[in-house]
Formats: sequence, C-alpha cells, structure tokens
Amino acid sequence: MRRRRSWRQQQAEERGAMRYCVAGPWPHSGAALTTLLLTGEVSNDPITFNTNLMGYPDRPGWLRYIQRTPYSDGVLYGSPTVENVGKPTIIEITAYNRRTFETARHNLVINIMSAEDFPLPYQAEFFIRNMNVEEMLASEVLGDFLGAVKNVWQPERLNAINITSALDRGGRVPLPINDMKEGVYVMVGADVPFSSCLREVENPQNQLRCSQEMEPVITCDKKFRTQFHIDWCKISLVDNTKQVSTFQEVIRGEGILPDGGEYKPPSDTLKSRDYYSDFLITLAVPSAIALVLFLILAYIMCCRREGVEKRNMQTPDIQLVHHSAIQKSTKELRDMSKNREIAWPLSTLPVFNPVTGEIVPPLHTDSYDNTSMPLMQTQQNLPHQTQIPQQQSAGKWYS
Repeated sequence: MRRRRSWRQQQAEERGAMRYCVAGPWPHSGAALTTLLLTGEVSNDPITFNTNLMGYPDRPGWLRYIQRTPYSDGVLYGSPTVENVGKPTIIEITAYNRRTFETARHNLVINIMSAEDFPLPYQAEFFIRNMNVEEMLASEVLGDFLGAVKNVWQPERLNAINITSALDRGGRVPLPINDMKEGVYVMVGADVPFSSCLREVENPQNQLRCSQEMEPVITCDKKFRTQFHIDWCKISLVDNTKQVSTFQEVIRGEGILPDGGEYKPPSDTLKSRDYYSDFLITLAVPSAIALVLFLILAYIMCCRREGVEKRNMQTPDIQLVHHSAIQKSTKELRDMSKNREIAWPLSTLPVFNPVTGEIVPPLHTDSYDNTSMPLMQTQQNLPHQTQIPQQQSAGKWYS
C-alpha cells in the first residue's frame, strides 16, 4: 500500500489543544508504512490521546498507537493490507488535558491507495536492539537507517514496509537499568535482489555461530554499528519472486442442501424391551467371580496351615534350644520383677557418718528416687561378704 505525503495542522483556539501531522512514504518508494505524530500545542501540560475508528470503540487492526507518558508525544503508526485499499479510514483523535481537564477532538481521514505500480518483491526484516518503536518512527532516525541499508543493498527503490515493537512479537519488557531498550523489527523492501553482505547471514559458519548464541561475522555490520545495533541472527530475507502461489479457487455451490425427502420420525408401535436378563447378567457374573476368588483365598489362608508340630519338626534342634532358653530367661525376669522382698542394693544401704561414727538410716522409703541417692554409703554385714575396716573419729582402726 502507498500513501501520499501530506502534512496537516489544525488551528488551536485555546491553550492545550493538539496538533498532528501525517507522514507518508519516503520518496521513490511504495511502502505501506503510515506514521502519525500527536503532540500538544504550545502548552507543556500533561496530555493523553485516545484514538478509535469512527463509530467503533477501537482502532483498525492494522493501526497501532503508543504514548509512553502524558508529557511525551503519541505516535499512531501501521501498515494497511490489501483489503483496506480504496476504503477511506476515519480516525477520531481525542486529546485530554490532565491539568485543566479540557478536551479537543479531531478527525483524521486516511485514504489508502494501491502500490501495485511500485512492487518491492525483495524484503528484509532487521531487528534493532538499541531502539524503541517510537524512537525508530522518528523521521530522522528512520531516514538514517534507510540510508545505511541503501549503502549496503544499493537498490533503486527502497522503503520501510512495516515497523513492529519487539513486545508485539513476544519479547520481554527490559529491566530499567543501563538504558535498555525494547527492540524493534523494521521490514524494508527493495526492487533488486539481496546484496552479498546480506546473504552472509545464510552461510553455514554464521548459522552455526547463531545456533551457539554467538555473534555472526558480517562484513557490513560496521556501517550500522555507529547508530544501530542489529541482531544479525534474527534477520529475515524474503524473496517474493520465488514463492509459488498456493491459492486455490473455491468453487461455491448454490447454498441449498440436496433434497433428502421428508423426515419420518419413529412410530409409536415400537416393541418394548425387557432388561431383566441384562440386569441379571450384569450383576451375577461379577458376583460369581468375586465368590470364587473369596473361596480360593479362604482355602489358602485357613486350610493350608502347617501347624506347630510340623513347624518344630522342620526346625533345627539348636534353634529350638535357643528359643527355649530365651523363653525361660524372659519368664525368670518377669518372676523376679514381681518379688520386691529382696535385699537392697549396695548403693541403698545405711550410710556411715565418718565424723560421729554413727550409722545413719537410709534417707528413703520403699518408694525412693534413685536420682537423689547419696554418693558415699556403707555396706551391711551380710553373709558371704568381706568386712572392710573403717576408721573411727579418734584415728584408731577397728574391725
């Protein structure tokens, strides 16, 4: 699509109104890119713009709008398609002054003309990493980029066909550090085949470097590097002269279904069906299978037990002796735990006072706490025990 260059400016009767201008294609080209700049008139007040197709709540599908802040200019851009040729597009532009709450409305009429007289069959799409879409749409920046491409490509006619933000292609919002940009895709078209420099991206060495996330070696990259950082791994070269049309003509019929006769619903004299036998089969078969499995399991669990005698016969004698000894020891320990009339341990006998020579009775009763027992205690004269000589308070020994 092609659009003639025209510049419009409305007379602002009051402060805070808006002005807008429409930039058409570049000279000697047939591009479909249309750019509209919306900006405040004289005033520095925060102004936001709302754009929509007349009679509709939103813009056409091919038209995009962006405005970063209320203090920045709004940019309306897009590339119409073949379906929009010859159809005047009326865009309603409404400006809102956020300080004075004033509004202004203007209508923009876009006449889309065919570009068949200026075919651009060779198209290349570049991804520029250090630019945002509104920066790239500026006439000076876009002119510099097209000039660099023209030096590399050397075409007779060259023009920008489409400009798309990387966010519209699934890109991520960059972090607000180091002045990082979103990135922008710029598609340009020319009437001559691609140059050898642009073809360098397709050689196997550069394709391998791109697969390894390395920068390819492009000889003409220095012509862009001063102002534009191009990701050569994302460049796309399209040759429309070699594309085979796959369009097939659709043969449309009359839109009337063939006559299949009158509809005949089923009669009311249908025979009733007895589902009792089906119910029995559905219920009896699973029940019989479950009963058989239950009987088999019961026979295995109850009727095939070997018994204690058979088990002892197959057990080695030494293992039975060990088992019997363990049982006897366990029984003796349990019997001993029931008898509490045994002698007290040595640690619980009366304590001998080394100062007075008296025998102190135990400090506990039958229900005592072992953790509070004194550390120094004596031994009673029990049978089968050896008496230990003890020292009196006067320093003499006795037995």
